[in-house]
Amino acid sequence: MDRARRCATFTVKAPTGAQPADLAAIEAAGDAWYPLAMARELDDAILAMRTNELDLGLWLVKTEGDAAAVLAMDATLMAHQGHWLVRETTGLLRRTFSRLDVSSRSLFALIEPGSCFAGSFLELALACDRSYMLALPDDATKAPTITVGDTNFGLYPMATGQSRLGRRFYDEAPALEAVRAKAGQALDADAAFAVGLVTSNPDDIDWADETRIAIEERVAMSPDALTGLEANLRFNGTETMFTRIFGRLTAWQNWIFQRPNAVGEKGALKVYGKGDKAAFDWNRV
Repeated sequence: MDRARRCATFTVKAPTGAQPADLAAIEAAGDAWYPLAMARELDDAILAMRTNELDLGLWLVKTEGDAAAVLAMDATLMAHQGHWLVRETTGLLRRTFSRLDVSSRSLFALIEPGSCFAGSFLELALACDRSYMLALPDDATKAPTITVGDTNFGLYPMATGQSRLGRRFYDEAPALEAVRAKAGQALDADAAFAVGLVTSNPDDIDWADETRIAIEERVAMSPDALTGLEANLRFNGTETMFTRIFGRLTAWQNWIFQRPNAVGEKGALKVYGKGDKAAFDWNRV
């Protein structure tokens, strides 16, 4: 937690060492089985931050570890998805990723050397409002990559039933087919940007300044206006009861024209044109 910058960093680490591959080993691991333990810890961290750190309005999402280990975990989940423990673990992962979708915080993914945004872990980046991926054109061996897997095409649907890839591309078939054609490939920043999987791909000369400016810009904005903006963008598909609750209702409840950050004595609309700065309540509700 960086309270001076009003942001927090979540780092999700890939499994290490030998992992259970058959049902007997998975059952023997029990609650220590990596995907189950990770989902529980991440869920706890999200809920703790939502409840206790209301003024940390920007969450930075990172990953560390071996992408191959994440993809191997995914292969195990897919191979045994009919088993009760695997099925329930997959459901917990789905609900945990969905907690990011419905959290009233700005979410930025930072894809750096050592990252492992692959398969299930790519869902973390797809849940974010923006994703910044470092391009290292002069050092391909250190350049971070992302990998689209089978799990990204519907294993972890949002509350609306959409996959995050579907939400990102408005369920447009040509864009989704272009991404599917890259499935299983380790994509560098330029390749990921070319198919629309990341927001920005600055190189190592611009990385520090671009991410710093993006963070400072975001935390300076009205929390209420951001909540409305993010809720609308995250639930952009066919209108359902879920989009009405998490998108439209959330947006209007925090809409800029009826909250103190807009119309209070020091609200943005009240001081507009006077040369004064708005004084925001930084809590994200």
